[in-house]
Amino acid sequence: MKKKVRFTTTRIIMLGFFIGLLLGAVLLTLPIASADGKSAGFSDALFVSTSAICVTGLSTVVTAEQWSLFGQVVILLLVQFGGLGIVTVTTTMLLVFGRRVTLSERLLIQEAYNLDTLGGLVRVTKSVVKGTLLVEGIGAVFYFFCFVGEYGAKAVWYAVFHSVSAFCNAGLDLFGSASLVPYQTNVPVNLVTMALIITGGIGFPVWRDILHQAKLVREKEISWRRSRQCLSLHTKIAITVTVGLILGGALFYFLFEYRNPATFGELAPGQKVMAAFFQSVTTRTAGFQTVAQENLTSASGFLTLLLMFIGGSPSSTAGGIKTVTVAVIVLSVISVIRGKNNIEAFGRSIPGFYLKKALAVVSVSFCCMVAGTLLICVTQGFQLLESLYEVVSALATVGLSQGKTAELNGVGKYIIVFCMYLGRIGPITLALSLQSGQGKSGKELPESKVLIG
Repeated sequence: MKKKVRFTTTRIIMLGFFIGLLLGAVLLTLPIASADGKSAGFSDALFVSTSAICVTGLSTVVTAEQWSLFGQVVILLLVQFGGLGIVTVTTTMLLVFGRRVTLSERLLIQEAYNLDTLGGLVRVTKSVVKGTLLVEGIGAVFYFFCFVGEYGAKAVWYAVFHSVSAFCNAGLDLFGSASLVPYQTNVPVNLVTMALIITGGIGFPVWRDILHQAKLVREKEISWRRSRQCLSLHTKIAITVTVGLILGGALFYFLFEYRNPATFGELAPGQKVMAAFFQSVTTRTAGFQTVAQENLTSASGFLTLLLMFIGGSPSSTAGGIKTVTVAVIVLSVISVIRGKNNIEAFGRSIPGFYLKKALAVVSVSFCCMVAGTLLICVTQGFQLLESLYEVVSALATVGLSQGKTAELNGVGKYIIVFCMYLGRIGPITLALSLQSGQGKSGKELPESKVLIG
């Protein structure tokens, strides 16, 4: 007898992104999508479509030169779809067309947003969409004033495109092959871009928690000091790790690149600080760059790989293994060193299940990184750091490259396409989607000791 395939949340997410990237690739192969009226070819179209919907930013062609307005609109829609996610987009379409959200669809939303109850799920989805459009709209207004003097009427399109791309941590731009390097010393462009990247990468649950506490303060139900204490443990960890990584990364980039004439060396002290902060922020899976990555020192290149691998926060537009994942592992190490049985943070205890999940995410992601890097080294002949940049950037959906993406051959393109897809849906999601659902036997096995360390 044939087995009936169960469409779990993980399988729906996986198939949703896969169908989306294929549809995008088909649209981008149309002659109307190219600036010269000739088809871009399926491999390049598939690569860019995957990069857009997986909000990565890597591209085998120059976006501003290759694609017509139609092609750019397709890319923008793919970026927005990828940033919001298949569950949010599908639920929004149901609401727009007046369809009732069924129990199964509510369960899907609950699992996607990792919520505790079924109450108010549609309201949560509406809040995510409205919040996204509001922030992107504000970002577009600021960008417009940044670009209007240089681009005139085209500044409207440039403002919308780059606001969506920055908020969704996509890193695709219309400025040419140099990304934001020409704007390295432009304070408004740097500040707006960093603000959008951080807002999109902090995660929708953190937004929701902060806005809820702000509402209570506004209604004078709690004090400002009390509101900070009432934030969820997830929010506290996500914000703490994000701020720590941005500040720490900026400090090290400033020190490592201070005298490098190819990056920060020729800049004024204040401009060096801004460039260091931008590099630290953009490695959180954004993909924009104000310095050419191939010109970074070896120390900065290694730091970039670490920050890219970590990425943003859970349930955000960012990729990577996520800030909270790293925090749980670090806190567990601290608990062992201090001789404590529980993982503790901010006066709370974290169940051991989350440590197992964090270790699984890191282990599987690391194995995928090693396998992808070996394949790129063998098939492309790149140096180790160059190969690592491409693979980590793809798996963490970052979009930073040392200038090697355009040199990928056919095999290399498909390897990176798979890495981008895997990075957006998550290696664990792919593994879970392949399960038959028969894994739980409920059988307890006898315990036995092993040696560690």
